[in-house]
Amino acid sequence: MKILLTGATGYIGQNLMKRLKDRHHIVAISRSTEGKEDEPNVTWKSADLFDPQQVSDVMEGVELAIYLVHSMQPQAKLTQASFEDMDALLADNFARAAAKHKVRRIVYLSGIIPQDGKKFSRHLRSRLECEKILGSYHVPVTTLRAGLIVGPEGSSFPILQSLVERLPGLVVPKWAYNRTDPVALQDVMDAFEKIIESDEFGQQAIDIGGPQEMNYKDLFAQTAEVIGKKLPMVDLPIIPVWLSKAWVTLISNKPKEMVNPLLESLVHSMVVTDEHYVEGISNAPTSFKDSVKAALKDQKPQKFTLSHLPLPFTGGRSGSDRNDVKSIQRVTVPQGWTARSTADYYLTWLERSSFGLINTDITDHDAQVRLPFTSKPLLVLKKPAAAAYEDFATYLIAGGRLALARDDSRARLSFRQVLDTNQVIIAIHEFEPALPWRVYSLTQARLHLLVMTAFGYEVKALAAVERWRQDGIIPEAFGNCLERLMGAPAPQGAN
Repeated sequence: MKILLTGATGYIGQNLMKRLKDRHHIVAISRSTEGKEDEPNVTWKSADLFDPQQVSDVMEGVELAIYLVHSMQPQAKLTQASFEDMDALLADNFARAAAKHKVRRIVYLSGIIPQDGKKFSRHLRSRLECEKILGSYHVPVTTLRAGLIVGPEGSSFPILQSLVERLPGLVVPKWAYNRTDPVALQDVMDAFEKIIESDEFGQQAIDIGGPQEMNYKDLFAQTAEVIGKKLPMVDLPIIPVWLSKAWVTLISNKPKEMVNPLLESLVHSMVVTDEHYVEGISNAPTSFKDSVKAALKDQKPQKFTLSHLPLPFTGGRSGSDRNDVKSIQRVTVPQGWTARSTADYYLTWLERSSFGLINTDITDHDAQVRLPFTSKPLLVLKKPAAAAYEDFATYLIAGGRLALARDDSRARLSFRQVLDTNQVIIAIHEFEPALPWRVYSLTQARLHLLVMTAFGYEVKALAAVERWRQDGIIPEAFGNCLERLMGAPAPQGAN
């Protein structure tokens, strides 16, 4: 079977590849294939999963696609985006490409969804949204939902281990008594094998957990016992999660973009549920202590550095040698608006909201954003000859005073609807500013966020007026008047 493996350079992906490559042909996907060499049954391909066309290209001939992607860390030299919005875009690109190439099934690794009735954390809400997006294009999705995966690398367990090893004692907050089902990496790999190699699994979510349901305080205590360290613990239930983020980031030596969402999820108990229980998968056999011993045995020595502390003016590190920018915002639009009508409205709104300081010249082929009485535009936005998908609205950023033009540039401004909601994600990808980087980060980058925030407020207000009018809260004529006062009536049109 030909299997597409995303996240192939991650620690879950690497272990899964070792398990599968003797029996299947693996197409291993990475943003860069530098230093990667093909081997029997493994073909490395480079793809930017934010680029719909590149995702479609690598999906050619694939029978089963494994999705191990999560955007907790910056994706460019400057990333102005929440991980939720980045994850939504990536999942949508992946699901569309899988549907286009008639992939038989998608296998997705997610988190256990709590049943405690509390409002989901951002991390879990994003995981569930991705699950829905992946399944929204009629390709069956088998989701393996795990809590704390105990392995030598990754995110959650190394953070836990770092705290145990580096702290002389532990002050235990209230959330440490929430419960979880930790599971060994080995058992997760076994579960993946069963799910991938059996046709009995289709559109369903399966929880997996080890034999012991534990609270987080127990995890600390048993980890310390395996390591052979005494770890005094004192209960202090008044400590909130937000207060823990800074010191956990520092002590664990992990990026705050990774630590913060994970800590926010600790307010939930995440245990295997009867609804998503499958015998032979959900009941993983390895005990927590045995899984910790195995993880420590396979672990590489790690240095403590300050490399993951926030960097001023950059928003993080991406490993890119370019001054590239990724900026993504999600806005709520009136019911019935499409991605294309939102894009059209945005371009006309730029001119109107600037009180004449900015002009937008729009044709069938491009849009130019310029200052009055100047010959060279600030930005030139070109419509591609053929859009990757009909329900996208995409402009290529082709030049202008504010954009660095390269022959190989793939800079673009795109508009995308999210599922069947009245939400649109507006994204700038791979943009390179013409201004010096420090000047750009202090001026144009911040101005862009201000503009997008203002646009988001306007279309959200228009959506509210439309909803009130439909519900009869305000009269039709009054609603029309409010829309005119706010700038313009809702745009009409489809893709």
